[in-house]
Amino acid sequence: MKNYTFFAMLSRMKYINRWGLMNCTQQENISEHSLETAIIAHCLAVIGNKRLNKNIDAEHIAVLAIFHDCSEIITGDLPTPIKYYNSQIKQAYREIESAAADKLLARLPEDLREEYEPIIANAEDDPETYKYVKAADKLSALIKCTEELKLGNKEFLTARDSIKAAIEKLDLEEAKIFMEEFLPAYSLTLDEQ
Repeated sequence: MKNYTFFAMLSRMKYINRWGLMNCTQQENISEHSLETAIIAHCLAVIGNKRLNKNIDAEHIAVLAIFHDCSEIITGDLPTPIKYYNSQIKQAYREIESAAADKLLARLPEDLREEYEPIIANAEDDPETYKYVKAADKLSALIKCTEELKLGNKEFLTARDSIKAAIEKLDLEEAKIFMEEFLPAYSLTLDEQ
């Protein structure tokens, strides 16, 4: 029997830190970030279903979010200002992420690979669904900025403003609702919560 390494590689998400260019009061790895993103993505889908009369598969959205950064096990977390510096770098990084996703999928038995490929390699092929993951990813980053600023780390002021603008640019009503109803609580202390 062959020894497959896919899940052992996924467990290494905890070793890939985010915010590499920033002076953080607390490190955040992609494993932690992926869980938070999945929780938020699920919530956005539930808001869409309950409040906006949509029919969104919230569990599928959450699964997409769990795996949204898994290629970074191979590529590392490239800082956003570099990743999106220009269209050539952005396109080259997409190709690198695609190759990394293929490398991860090759670590699975063939019969399981066909189940994970749409989640890992082709998740962005359905923009209507993936926009919830994208919004949740940005909301997670905004939460990180909020938490850092709460601890007095002004390093995150500019990041907070640019991330907030990026969320608004997505024009997703569910994200606006999340920001209005849930985001303020991240600025509270435990006793205030």
